[in-house]
Amino acid sequence: MSALVAPNEVVTKALLRQVNVPGLDRPAALITLDNGFDHTKPNTFGPGGLASLDEAISAALAAEPAFIAVTGKPYIFCVGADITSLPQLADRAQALEIGRLGHRVFARLKDSAVPTFAFVNGAAMGGGLELALHCHYRTLSAGAAALALPEVSLGLIPGWGGTQLLPNLIGIPAATQVIIQNPLMQNKMLKPKQAAELGIADVLLEPADFLERSLEWAAGVVSGTVTVTRPEVDKDMWAGVLYFARQTLDARLHGAVPAAYKALDLLETAKDADFATGTAAEDEALADLIFSEELRSGLYAFDLVQRRAKRPAGAPDKGLARPVTKVGIVGAGLMASQLALLFARRLQVPVVLTDLDQSRVDKGVAYVHAQIEKAVSRGRMDKGTAAKLYGLVSGSVDKGVFADADFVIEAVFEDLDVKKQVWAELEKIVKPEAVLATNTSSLSITAMAAQLEHPERVVGFHFFNPVAVLPLLEIVRGERTDDATLATAFAVGKQLKKSSVLVSDAPAFVVNRLLTRFLGTVLAAVDAGTPLEVADRALDPLGLPMRPFALLQLVGPAVAYHVGGTLHAAFPDRFGVSENLKRIADCGQRLVVDDQINDEVAKLLVVGDQPLTEEQVRQNALDALAQEIRLMLDEGVVAEAQDIDLCMILGAGWPFHLGGVTPYLDRTGTSERVTGRRFLPRGVASLPA
Repeated sequence: MSALVAPNEVVTKALLRQVNVPGLDRPAALITLDNGFDHTKPNTFGPGGLASLDEAISAALAAEPAFIAVTGKPYIFCVGADITSLPQLADRAQALEIGRLGHRVFARLKDSAVPTFAFVNGAAMGGGLELALHCHYRTLSAGAAALALPEVSLGLIPGWGGTQLLPNLIGIPAATQVIIQNPLMQNKMLKPKQAAELGIADVLLEPADFLERSLEWAAGVVSGTVTVTRPEVDKDMWAGVLYFARQTLDARLHGAVPAAYKALDLLETAKDADFATGTAAEDEALADLIFSEELRSGLYAFDLVQRRAKRPAGAPDKGLARPVTKVGIVGAGLMASQLALLFARRLQVPVVLTDLDQSRVDKGVAYVHAQIEKAVSRGRMDKGTAAKLYGLVSGSVDKGVFADADFVIEAVFEDLDVKKQVWAELEKIVKPEAVLATNTSSLSITAMAAQLEHPERVVGFHFFNPVAVLPLLEIVRGERTDDATLATAFAVGKQLKKSSVLVSDAPAFVVNRLLTRFLGTVLAAVDAGTPLEVADRALDPLGLPMRPFALLQLVGPAVAYHVGGTLHAAFPDRFGVSENLKRIADCGQRLVVDDQINDEVAKLLVVGDQPLTEEQVRQNALDALAQEIRLMLDEGVVAEAQDIDLCMILGAGWPFHLGGVTPYLDRTGTSERVTGRRFLPRGVASLPA
């Protein structure tokens, strides 16, 4: 059927069997997708898998079944194309062929005279969801992990019919959300209930007897006892929705993600074009994108998040980790309260907060209880779990409650003397093997532990705000932190479902150091006389999640000024102190209001008379990042450039199409111009030479 071969493909086989279904006079054909592994290695489609599916469809049709149904192995339907094989494609002709191959095989289900069904029993993403869309009818398990068309987040488009089928099934507003908006919102997934409400599935069934119920439902459809109705798609709004979507992309991405714009074009085609014309356009778009730098960066970023994040470089043997049966949190402010909720939910152990007075403690515990109540009211938590969490989280003004804690983390004011005082007091209370963790964003772990009797049990445990959303955890090893402490920290991080990166004890660690250097160059341009609006939009061509001053506002000008001061003390030649930042912090007003610079704040600034252009601001910022990353790697702050990129993706939300940051610096020639060499070998996150 195809000359395409993927040497390393894990072939997903399409296993065919005949199934007798009550109420029908002949068997149905059930095709089960299974690559031979458990759910930790999901089904994917490469050339071999598509060939197997093609053969199974032929055999099924030859048997003249009552209907044909496709389902997946336990917990997994199919998560799409085998993207690991994409870099192996030699030329654009091969890229075209992989698109056309998928279209040819899937179209057999769409064009079949025999009714076809997708029994979506588990995760269905990308080409897996597109396969289901080609079937005439779809059942969906309420226990399916996630559904999505995530291709745009990688630098691709749904290339096996998704851009043509989905808008004509669920309407253009919802299709635009699934194909473009969700992938660009940190790859947001659909829950089964959401997918069913959108109309992606015809019926939502409980997982316990999903296959049996699906077969019964399909038999009802075939026999006529079950009628499937779908609302008519409103095509009058098509152009308006896409016009608004394009404006939104322009405002947010400024052309930085070619895949998003190609997806928009394909959605426009889907309104009036016949299916063959639309899928031919998908083939061409897919072939273009497969040989783009953005895709190579996206695949690199995907690999970091899916693989490297699960095997942290430099982490000690997990067998050294100690059990954690109780957690103590010093402080009861917002960050501490968020941590309390996270630890209680994930570790399911008692968590106790302390603070200077009872009112602060009560406020912290009340925050946790309110968040639990909110989760219950929104259907995200059952009442039994809520009741358990209520009982796990408590507070006290007496630090003696930490005496039996195995893991104590502080989230107090970012001042070295304050933190040293906290640990000096706690060391006399906690048991000898208890881990002492600090959520400091910039201070030295080594200095913090210097006067303790057991500095080897102090470790950095730096979360990112909002704690429940951002997945990065910087685990910082002080000069005397021992392996058992470090192993326990990594084990706890895994239980918290965070992606942990090992960082050495350097000022501001990774993310805050880079963001401070980055923002520092933008502020320096303002100090020199560059209008705030010019400096703020200078980085637009990168397609970052937010502009510099929106980021500054999110971090908090006072926090940024404090971290900047720490880094200025360590590296005065590279990190300046902006008095304008202090003015912004002290004025108490928002710098950005409704996406516009606040003129009242702008009037407070004292600036020079040497303004820079947008291009100069942008180049200065990129040059500063390249220099700082090279210095960090030379200092051994992290093991490799890959860890820098992983931190920027997971901790700062920097996009896949940049590969985090170093692939973009390599791609633009910035790395070699500033540091004399690339960060990554050519071909790792870029097209081969």
